[in-house]
Amino acid sequence: MIELALRHPAGVCPALVGEGLLGGEIAALTEAVSGRTVFVVSSPPVRALHGEPARGSLAAAVRVIDLDVADGEAAKTVAEAERLWSEMLEAGGKRDSAVVALGGGSVGDLAGFVAATFLRGIRLVQIPTTLLAQVDASVGGKTGIDLPAGKNTVGAFHQPALVVADVATLATLEEGELRSGLFEVVKKGVILDHVLLETVERDLDALLRARPRELEPVVAAAIAAKARIVEQDPFEEGRRRLLNFGHTLGHAIETCLGYRGLRHGEAVGHGMLFALELARERGMSEEDARRVGSLIQRIGLPPLPELSADALWEALGRDKKAREEGLAWVLPCAIGSGEIVALDATRVRASLERFLLGRSRRI
Repeated sequence: MIELALRHPAGVCPALVGEGLLGGEIAALTEAVSGRTVFVVSSPPVRALHGEPARGSLAAAVRVIDLDVADGEAAKTVAEAERLWSEMLEAGGKRDSAVVALGGGSVGDLAGFVAATFLRGIRLVQIPTTLLAQVDASVGGKTGIDLPAGKNTVGAFHQPALVVADVATLATLEEGELRSGLFEVVKKGVILDHVLLETVERDLDALLRARPRELEPVVAAAIAAKARIVEQDPFEEGRRRLLNFGHTLGHAIETCLGYRGLRHGEAVGHGMLFALELARERGMSEEDARRVGSLIQRIGLPPLPELSADALWEALGRDKKAREEGLAWVLPCAIGSGEIVALDATRVRASLERFLLGRSRRI
């Protein structure tokens, strides 16, 4: 097991990464839930796979109450959050209760938001069971739900008390889910950690076969890279915005598709390819840009569905990361480093139209 820690203004969030953690006695998890009523938020398919071993690791809780939600972005709504708040209150939830998020990134986002707002905030434990959630969504304290006009447009910062990433759960994923998570790993490697990128390039075949020996260090390295930047900027006021590489257009794509047709990581993959085009215009070397683009394609990026530039442009204007002065873009400068820049809107719009035309020609 690899033990990591993310230090934040309210304390420290331990993150445990290893194979076969669920079902065993995890001292940090026992401490996090001991003497508490615990609400386990999960989807029925995930609960069928991992609910029993998770319950075994929650034996120190006074009560364990299961709360089911839908898989994917469909769960991240105001109505679902309200339903969970009501069920928790009716079940006797208190200020010293805890929420355990068992599942992928969407479950973690919703459960985290519910924990952040129920009775003005209760304890949260993240047990991510997808690669995307383990390397990114469960770490850093971002929670959120969607509105029809934009993804994660309502949310709060609420750091978990603990993250438990059991890489054995990744063997149950469809290959598409593994690929989706790897795009988030690539994001961190391109912007923050060239060694992590080299590891994915070298071990890609083993990672796609969900081999724990290769997955464990990659998951740990991705968490460590994110923890370093979150510690510097816990509320995303500056440098933490680098983690949005690929997400600006990626979120717009998801919004325009109604959160159907592409997984989150796949939309981010297309967003990274577009950001690479913008980065080339600012001087990123062709060699580095081709290297990243080649890896994204090796992972296996589905075609971008037909989308209009007008619809995407409108969605970009509602992006939660936008400021009064406009939308900032996260662009790589070279492998392992990036920058946050304001770009001329007219030039970005022209680049977007060229990008969409080029993608449609390659389908």
